[in-house]
Amino acid sequence: MTKKIRLGDIATLITKGTTPTTMGFSFVNVGINFVKIESISENGVFLLDKFAHITNECNDKLKRSQLQENDILFSIAGAIGRSTIVPRSILPANVNQALAIIRIPQNAINLHFVLYALQSQTVEEQSEKQKQGVAQLNLSLKNIGDILIPLVSYKEQDEIVKNLTTIDTIITLRKEQKHLIDQLVKSRFIEMFGDPQSNPHGYRSVKLSTIATYFNGLTYKPENVVEEGTIVLRSSNIQNNQLDFKDIVRVACFIKERFMVQKNDILMCSRNGSAKLVGKVALIKGIQEPMSFGAFMMIIRSQYFGYLMTYFQMEAFRRQLKTSATTTINQITGGMLDEVTIPLPPMSLVEQFTTFVSQVDKSKLFILKSIDRYDELKYHLNVIIGLS
Repeated sequence: MTKKIRLGDIATLITKGTTPTTMGFSFVNVGINFVKIESISENGVFLLDKFAHITNECNDKLKRSQLQENDILFSIAGAIGRSTIVPRSILPANVNQALAIIRIPQNAINLHFVLYALQSQTVEEQSEKQKQGVAQLNLSLKNIGDILIPLVSYKEQDEIVKNLTTIDTIITLRKEQKHLIDQLVKSRFIEMFGDPQSNPHGYRSVKLSTIATYFNGLTYKPENVVEEGTIVLRSSNIQNNQLDFKDIVRVACFIKERFMVQKNDILMCSRNGSAKLVGKVALIKGIQEPMSFGAFMMIIRSQYFGYLMTYFQMEAFRRQLKTSATTTINQITGGMLDEVTIPLPPMSLVEQFTTFVSQVDKSKLFILKSIDRYDELKYHLNVIIGLS
């Protein structure tokens, strides 16, 4: 078994920042970079347009949390576990209380090895056990210091970082290819049908309810969940606008025919604790076995499925669901869909577009399978070296 070492035993500093307003300072338009969780993407990239800014005077007052090159940042509140290494290019910079600063001597350990350890499933599991708080889950600085990471030779660390970096580079490339395919489909949609909001071709506008039926799914009890039974599709079964069966729930109970999915149904997440997941969709294609869908999901059934599938992924659709009171969609109801009005192109064009999407989806599926293979390779490598 790989030996472990406490992060606190190799770090010379583990601290966090504070909010300038608590010290009597205000944010400014131009000044010292001030980093928050939203300033760091999920894959650890700094988002420069998401930086806030503070004055030199404020930065001097917040001396404890002034960043240095090669500091490791680890989010300890809200989106726990988001991590990255500070580059010279963003300095001078400071952080708020939601980010822990971990400072480690460069000759003590490979910093990128530490970063991979912090992003691993093992550390995620350690963090889950330590979460505190009710209004907002958070980790303490002591929790960060108690994180255990594998203790291997410097040579092994370098080799591990090299292999994981190569895998991550390939995964990033594949994701960029997948994004380009998604953009290609949307561009083709606009090319064929025009912007749905401006309707440049003058198509007849219709209510969604006149060309589609839609309804929420099955409500079941915890005691209905079994190892062998009927699959109930949930939000987690929609990944990259495709059906994903890595995490499935099966139930044994009476299910009305109405709640069984059919080929070319559009499955939509209609309610979720995370607002950004509401509205994501997947097209039901080849059905290998009978399947139902949960109460927080919705089925949209229409002969215009190829057209609607892409339309639901466009901003034009989401704008119709927003109200003047909020810019966040917390749920999608049948009543909200009843109010959606869309241009209706000729069925011949819809069929052409559907054929195009079907062909493009074959390339997208190949890319998604490639991403899965490299994710699996990364996981097994992490297990071998003790990172997961």
